[in-house]
Amino acid sequence: MKKFNVTVNGTAYEVEVNEVKAAAPAAAPKAAPAAAPAPKAAPAPAAAPAAPVPAGAETVKAPMPGKILSVAVSAGQAVKKGETLLILEAMKMQNEIAAPHDAVVAEVRVSANQTVSTGEDLVVLG
Repeated sequence: MKKFNVTVNGTAYEVEVNEVKAAAPAAAPKAAPAAAPAPKAAPAPAAAPAAPVPAGAETVKAPMPGKILSVAVSAGQAVKKGETLLILEAMKMQNEIAAPHDAVVAEVRVSANQTVSTGEDLVVLG
């Protein structure tokens, strides 16, 4: 019997798996005693919440899950509407995430090679 830790939707479970041999048994298998259920592993701690967005600021959110390939801006930088803020790779395609309007970058909340989820804050514009 082998034990594995499996995480499903953020909840960790400890499971036991019996290894099955490739050859068919010569006799009918005997009933094995029922094993006591494994104790449930404690759930993983939740990620720390993101810092609040200052009043009057706007966040640019991830439109889809993916991986940040590069970040083209930094805090304090002025950007024009349509200017590329970062490149997000999703389903083997590179997507340019652009500024929705003229603004100043207040904060960059992601870095290259980071994986993001849909709706996650990427950049805060002031």
